Amino acid sequence: MKLHDVAVVGATGLVGRKMIQVLEERKFPVGRLVLLASERSTGHEMRFNGNVLKVQPLTPESFKDVDIALFSAGGAVSLEYCPIAAKHGAVAIDNSSAWRMDEDVPLVVPEVNRKDIFKHKGIIANPNCSTIQMVVVLKPLHDAFHIKRVVVSTYQSVTGAGKRGMDQLTHELAHQFGEKKFPHPIAYNVIPHIDIFYEDGSTKEELKMVNETKKILGANIPVSATTVRVPVIGGHSESVNIEFEKPCTPERIREILRSAAGIVVQDDPKSNLYPMPMYAHERDEVFVGRIRKDPTVTSGINLWIVADNLRKGAATNAVQIGEVLAQGR
Repeated sequence: MKLHDVAVVGATGLVGRKMIQVLEERKFPVGRLVLLASERSTGHEMRFNGNVLKVQPLTPESFKDVDIALFSAGGAVSLEYCPIAAKHGAVAIDNSSAWRMDEDVPLVVPEVNRKDIFKHKGIIANPNCSTIQMVVVLKPLHDAFHIKRVVVSTYQSVTGAGKRGMDQLTHELAHQFGEKKFPHPIAYNVIPHIDIFYEDGSTKEELKMVNETKKILGANIPVSATTVRVPVIGGHSESVNIEFEKPCTPERIREILRSAAGIVVQDDPKSNLYPMPMYAHERDEVFVGRIRKDPTVTSGINLWIVADNLRKGAATNAVQIGEVLAQGR
Protein backbone atom coordinates (compact mmCIF):
# COMPACT_ATOMS: atom_id res chain seq x y z
CA MET A 1 0.00 0.00 0.00
CA LYS A 2 1.18 3.52 -0.77
CA LEU A 3 2.69 5.34 2.21
CA HIS A 4 1.03 8.54 3.40
CA ASP A 5 2.49 11.51 5.25
CA VAL A 6 0.38 12.07 8.35
CA ALA A 7 0.16 14.98 10.79
CA VAL A 8 -1.30 14.76 14.30
CA VAL A 9 -2.44 18.13 15.64
CA GLY A 10 -2.68 18.17 19.42
CA ALA A 11 -0.19 15.31 19.61
CA THR A 12 0.53 15.66 23.34
CA GLY A 13 -3.10 15.55 24.52
CA LEU A 14 -4.94 12.41 25.63
CA VAL A 15 -6.57 11.84 22.25
CA GLY A 16 -3.50 12.93 20.28
CA ARG A 17 -1.35 10.40 22.11
CA LYS A 18 -3.97 7.74 21.51
CA MET A 19 -4.04 8.60 17.80
CA ILE A 20 -0.29 7.98 17.60
CA GLN A 21 -0.68 4.70 19.48
CA VAL A 22 -3.52 3.53 17.22
CA LEU A 23 -1.64 4.48 14.04
CA GLU A 24 1.20 2.24 15.18
CA GLU A 25 -0.99 -0.62 16.42
CA ARG A 26 -3.05 -0.78 13.24
CA LYS A 27 0.07 -0.51 11.07
CA PHE A 28 -1.26 2.51 9.23
CA PRO A 29 0.85 3.09 6.10
CA VAL A 30 2.69 6.12 7.46
CA GLY A 31 5.57 7.50 5.44
CA ARG A 32 6.33 10.57 7.54
CA LEU A 33 4.63 11.43 10.83
CA VAL A 34 4.49 15.08 11.83
CA LEU A 35 3.64 15.78 15.47
CA LEU A 36 2.14 19.23 16.07
CA ALA A 37 1.08 21.02 19.24
CA SER A 38 1.16 24.39 20.97
CA GLU A 39 4.43 26.23 21.57
CA ARG A 40 4.64 25.03 25.16
CA SER A 41 4.92 21.45 23.89
CA THR A 42 7.46 22.21 21.17
CA GLY A 43 10.49 19.95 21.41
CA HIS A 44 8.70 17.31 23.47
CA GLU A 45 9.86 13.85 22.37
CA MET A 46 7.43 11.04 21.50
CA ARG A 47 7.96 7.54 20.12
CA PHE A 48 6.45 6.06 16.98
CA ASN A 49 7.41 2.75 15.36
CA GLY A 50 10.65 2.65 17.35
CA ASN A 51 11.69 6.16 16.39
CA VAL A 52 11.86 9.26 18.58
CA LEU A 53 10.06 12.25 17.07
CA LYS A 54 10.05 15.82 18.30
CA VAL A 55 6.85 17.80 18.58
CA GLN A 56 6.80 20.82 16.28
CA PRO A 57 4.90 24.09 16.66
CA LEU A 58 1.67 24.37 14.69
CA THR A 59 1.98 26.88 11.84
CA PRO A 60 0.25 27.32 8.48
CA GLU A 61 3.27 25.71 6.83
CA SER A 62 3.04 22.57 8.98
CA PHE A 63 0.84 20.84 6.40
CA LYS A 64 3.15 21.09 3.40
CA ASP A 65 3.23 17.67 1.67
CA VAL A 66 0.92 16.17 4.34
CA ASP A 67 -1.72 13.75 3.01
CA ILE A 68 -3.85 13.23 6.13
CA ALA A 69 -4.08 15.54 9.17
CA LEU A 70 -5.66 14.19 12.35
CA PHE A 71 -6.90 17.06 14.52
CA SER A 72 -7.50 16.89 18.28
CA ALA A 73 -6.55 20.31 19.60
CA GLY A 74 -9.93 21.93 20.26
CA GLY A 75 -12.53 23.73 18.19
CA ALA A 76 -10.73 27.06 17.83
CA VAL A 77 -7.62 25.40 16.39
CA SER A 78 -9.71 23.25 14.07
CA LEU A 79 -11.71 26.21 12.76
CA GLU A 80 -8.51 28.03 11.89
CA TYR A 81 -6.25 25.24 10.69
CA CYS A 82 -8.46 22.59 9.06
CA PRO A 83 -9.09 24.84 6.02
CA ILE A 84 -5.36 25.59 5.89
CA ALA A 85 -4.53 21.87 5.89
CA ALA A 86 -7.10 21.30 3.14
CA LYS A 87 -5.67 24.17 1.09
CA HIS A 88 -2.26 22.45 1.24
CA GLY A 89 -3.87 19.30 -0.19
CA ALA A 90 -4.31 17.31 3.01
CA VAL A 91 -7.56 15.76 4.20
CA ALA A 92 -8.28 17.08 7.69
CA ILE A 93 -10.02 14.59 10.00
CA ASP A 94 -11.25 16.68 12.91
CA ASN A 95 -12.11 15.34 16.35
CA SER A 96 -13.59 18.61 17.68
CA SER A 97 -17.18 19.78 17.32
CA ALA A 98 -16.14 22.65 15.04
CA TRP A 99 -17.20 21.15 11.70
CA ARG A 100 -19.64 18.39 12.64
CA MET A 101 -22.83 20.15 11.66
CA ASP A 102 -21.43 21.96 8.61
CA GLU A 103 -23.53 20.76 5.68
CA ASP A 104 -20.44 20.55 3.45
CA VAL A 105 -18.49 18.37 5.91
CA PRO A 106 -19.19 14.62 6.20
CA LEU A 107 -19.72 13.36 9.76
CA VAL A 108 -18.49 9.79 9.67
CA VAL A 109 -18.48 6.52 11.58
CA PRO A 110 -17.03 4.00 9.09
CA GLU A 111 -19.25 1.11 10.21
CA VAL A 112 -22.30 3.32 9.64
CA ASN A 113 -21.79 5.73 6.72
CA ARG A 114 -18.45 4.81 5.14
CA LYS A 115 -19.46 6.11 1.69
CA ASP A 116 -19.81 9.65 3.05
CA ILE A 117 -16.03 9.78 3.50
CA PHE A 118 -15.61 10.34 -0.24
CA LYS A 119 -17.98 13.31 -0.25
CA HIS A 120 -15.40 15.43 1.57
CA LYS A 121 -14.11 18.77 0.36
CA GLY A 122 -10.92 18.59 2.39
CA ILE A 123 -12.45 18.20 5.87
CA ILE A 124 -14.11 15.20 7.53
CA ALA A 125 -15.60 15.43 11.02
CA ASN A 126 -15.23 12.80 13.73
CA PRO A 127 -18.48 12.59 15.76
CA ASN A 128 -18.84 13.05 19.50
CA CYS A 129 -17.58 10.06 21.51
CA SER A 130 -20.97 9.19 22.99
CA THR A 131 -22.65 9.49 19.60
CA ILE A 132 -20.16 7.18 17.88
CA GLN A 133 -20.77 4.15 20.08
CA MET A 134 -24.53 4.62 19.98
CA VAL A 135 -24.90 4.91 16.18
CA VAL A 136 -22.71 1.83 15.61
CA VAL A 137 -25.48 -0.09 17.38
CA LEU A 138 -28.43 1.89 16.04
CA LYS A 139 -27.53 1.54 12.35
CA PRO A 140 -28.13 -2.22 11.86
CA LEU A 141 -31.24 -2.06 14.05
CA HIS A 142 -32.64 0.88 12.10
CA ASP A 143 -32.06 -1.01 8.85
CA ALA A 144 -33.99 -3.99 10.21
CA PHE A 145 -36.84 -2.44 12.19
CA HIS A 146 -36.85 1.33 11.46
CA ILE A 147 -36.30 3.32 14.63
CA LYS A 148 -39.19 5.46 15.80
CA ARG A 149 -37.60 7.05 18.89
CA VAL A 150 -34.46 6.81 21.07
CA VAL A 151 -34.04 7.73 24.75
CA VAL A 152 -30.44 7.60 26.00
CA SER A 153 -28.75 8.31 29.32
CA THR A 154 -24.95 8.35 29.30
CA TYR A 155 -22.41 7.55 32.00
CA GLN A 156 -19.31 9.29 30.66
CA SER A 157 -15.80 8.87 32.05
CA VAL A 158 -13.57 11.74 33.14
CA THR A 159 -11.14 11.14 30.24
CA GLY A 160 -13.85 12.58 28.02
CA ALA A 161 -12.98 15.91 29.63
CA GLY A 162 -9.27 15.52 28.90
CA LYS A 163 -6.28 15.40 31.22
CA ARG A 164 -7.72 18.03 33.57
CA GLY A 165 -10.79 15.88 34.14
CA MET A 166 -8.70 12.80 34.83
CA ASP A 167 -6.40 14.77 37.14
CA GLN A 168 -9.31 16.12 39.17
CA LEU A 169 -10.60 12.61 39.86
CA THR A 170 -7.20 11.16 40.77
CA HIS A 171 -6.40 14.14 43.02
CA GLU A 172 -9.74 13.92 44.83
CA LEU A 173 -9.39 10.17 45.34
CA ALA A 174 -5.97 10.85 46.89
CA HIS A 175 -7.46 13.65 49.04
CA GLN A 176 -5.32 16.21 47.25
CA PHE A 177 -6.25 19.62 45.93
CA GLY A 178 -5.55 20.81 42.40
CA GLU A 179 -7.06 22.54 39.40
CA LYS A 180 -10.72 21.66 38.87
CA LYS A 181 -12.25 20.79 35.52
CA PHE A 182 -15.76 20.12 36.83
CA PRO A 183 -18.02 22.50 38.80
CA HIS A 184 -18.39 19.93 41.60
CA PRO A 185 -16.32 17.12 43.11
CA ILE A 186 -16.30 14.10 40.79
CA ALA A 187 -14.89 11.50 43.22
CA TYR A 188 -17.75 9.47 44.77
CA ASN A 189 -20.15 11.65 42.82
CA VAL A 190 -22.21 11.81 39.62
CA ILE A 191 -22.61 15.12 37.75
CA PRO A 192 -25.55 15.47 35.30
CA HIS A 193 -23.78 18.27 33.47
CA ILE A 194 -21.47 17.96 30.44
CA ASP A 195 -20.58 21.13 28.50
CA ILE A 196 -22.70 24.30 28.64
CA PHE A 197 -26.42 24.61 29.39
CA TYR A 198 -28.91 26.10 26.93
CA GLU A 199 -32.10 28.03 27.69
CA ASP A 200 -34.28 24.93 27.41
CA GLY A 201 -32.24 23.13 30.08
CA SER A 202 -30.39 20.86 27.66
CA THR A 203 -26.61 20.73 27.57
CA LYS A 204 -24.46 21.06 24.49
CA GLU A 205 -23.36 17.42 24.87
CA GLU A 206 -26.98 16.29 24.78
CA LEU A 207 -27.74 18.30 21.66
CA LYS A 208 -24.63 16.86 20.00
CA MET A 209 -26.09 13.39 20.40
CA VAL A 210 -29.49 14.53 19.09
CA ASN A 211 -28.20 16.34 16.00
CA GLU A 212 -25.24 14.14 15.13
CA THR A 213 -27.31 10.96 15.21
CA LYS A 214 -29.69 12.38 12.63
CA LYS A 215 -26.87 13.52 10.34
CA ILE A 216 -24.89 10.27 10.51
CA LEU A 217 -27.89 7.98 10.00
CA GLY A 218 -29.43 10.28 7.42
CA ALA A 219 -32.79 9.99 9.16
CA ASN A 220 -34.88 12.33 11.28
CA ILE A 221 -34.93 10.03 14.32
CA PRO A 222 -36.12 11.73 17.54
CA VAL A 223 -33.45 11.37 20.24
CA SER A 224 -33.89 12.36 23.88
CA ALA A 225 -30.54 12.46 25.70
CA THR A 226 -29.33 13.01 29.26
CA THR A 227 -25.53 13.07 29.54
CA VAL A 228 -23.81 12.46 32.86
CA ARG A 229 -20.21 12.51 34.10
CA VAL A 230 -19.24 9.61 36.37
CA PRO A 231 -16.07 8.87 38.40
CA VAL A 232 -14.63 6.37 35.92
CA ILE A 233 -11.15 6.83 34.42
CA GLY A 234 -11.92 5.49 30.96
CA GLY A 235 -14.86 4.16 28.97
CA HIS A 236 -18.33 5.58 28.33
CA SER A 237 -21.52 3.66 29.09
CA GLU A 238 -25.04 4.28 27.82
CA SER A 239 -28.49 3.08 28.76
CA VAL A 240 -30.51 3.16 25.55
CA ASN A 241 -34.23 2.67 25.01
CA ILE A 242 -35.28 2.19 21.39
CA GLU A 243 -38.83 2.15 20.03
CA PHE A 244 -39.24 0.60 16.57
CA GLU A 245 -41.91 0.82 13.90
CA LYS A 246 -41.63 -2.92 13.12
CA PRO A 247 -41.97 -5.85 15.55
CA CYS A 248 -38.77 -7.19 17.09
CA THR A 249 -37.60 -9.60 19.75
CA PRO A 250 -34.50 -9.60 21.99
CA GLU A 251 -33.38 -12.80 20.25
CA ARG A 252 -33.52 -11.17 16.81
CA ILE A 253 -31.77 -8.05 18.14
CA ARG A 254 -28.89 -10.19 19.45
CA GLU A 255 -28.66 -12.03 16.15
CA ILE A 256 -28.42 -8.82 14.14
CA LEU A 257 -25.90 -7.21 16.44
CA ARG A 258 -23.67 -10.29 16.55
CA SER A 259 -23.30 -10.11 12.77
CA ALA A 260 -22.75 -6.33 12.65
CA ALA A 261 -19.30 -4.81 12.10
CA GLY A 262 -17.49 -3.44 15.13
CA ILE A 263 -19.90 -4.85 17.75
CA VAL A 264 -19.39 -7.45 20.47
CA VAL A 265 -22.51 -8.79 22.19
CA GLN A 266 -21.98 -9.59 25.88
CA ASP A 267 -25.40 -10.60 27.14
CA ASP A 268 -25.64 -13.44 29.62
CA PRO A 269 -27.02 -11.99 32.88
CA LYS A 270 -27.17 -15.44 34.54
CA SER A 271 -23.39 -15.58 34.29
CA ASN A 272 -23.02 -11.88 35.21
CA LEU A 273 -21.88 -11.15 31.66
CA TYR A 274 -22.62 -7.65 30.44
CA PRO A 275 -20.49 -4.76 29.12
CA MET A 276 -18.44 -2.72 31.59
CA PRO A 277 -15.95 0.07 30.88
CA MET A 278 -13.06 -1.64 32.65
CA TYR A 279 -13.23 -4.49 30.12
CA ALA A 280 -13.65 -2.18 27.12
CA HIS A 281 -10.34 -0.49 27.99
CA GLU A 282 -7.94 -0.41 25.01
CA ARG A 283 -10.49 -2.15 22.80
CA ASP A 284 -11.83 -0.78 19.53
CA GLU A 285 -15.17 -2.60 19.52
CA VAL A 286 -18.50 -1.37 20.82
CA PHE A 287 -19.93 -3.72 23.47
CA VAL A 288 -23.66 -4.35 23.88
CA GLY A 289 -25.64 -6.22 26.52
CA ARG A 290 -28.64 -6.17 28.89
CA ILE A 291 -30.79 -6.62 25.77
CA ARG A 292 -34.41 -6.96 26.85
CA LYS A 293 -37.91 -6.07 25.76
CA ASP A 294 -39.49 -2.79 26.80
CA PRO A 295 -43.00 -3.88 27.87
CA THR A 296 -44.37 -0.31 27.90
CA VAL A 297 -44.51 0.02 24.08
CA THR A 298 -45.60 -2.26 21.22
CA SER A 299 -42.10 -2.73 19.83
CA GLY A 300 -39.30 -1.56 22.07
CA ILE A 301 -35.92 -2.68 23.40
CA ASN A 302 -33.66 -1.64 26.27
CA LEU A 303 -29.93 -2.20 25.95
CA TRP A 304 -26.58 -1.17 27.45
CA ILE A 305 -23.69 0.10 25.31
CA VAL A 306 -20.05 0.52 26.37
CA ALA A 307 -16.92 1.62 24.48
CA ASP A 308 -13.46 3.04 25.11
CA ASN A 309 -14.08 6.74 24.52
CA LEU A 310 -10.46 7.57 23.70
CA ARG A 311 -10.27 4.80 21.12
CA LYS A 312 -13.51 4.08 19.22
CA GLY A 313 -14.98 7.28 20.62
CA ALA A 314 -12.14 9.39 19.19
CA ALA A 315 -8.73 8.17 18.00
CA THR A 316 -9.62 4.84 16.43
CA ASN A 317 -12.61 6.23 14.58
CA ALA A 318 -10.42 8.98 13.10
CA VAL A 319 -7.72 6.51 12.09
CA GLN A 320 -10.35 4.21 10.55
CA ILE A 321 -11.50 7.13 8.39
CA GLY A 322 -7.87 7.65 7.38
CA GLU A 323 -7.58 3.96 6.50
CA VAL A 324 -10.53 4.23 4.12
CA LEU A 325 -8.92 7.26 2.49
CA ALA A 326 -5.62 5.40 2.19
CA GLN A 327 -7.34 2.42 0.58
CA GLY A 328 -9.25 4.70 -1.77
CA ARG A 329 -12.44 2.69 -1.45
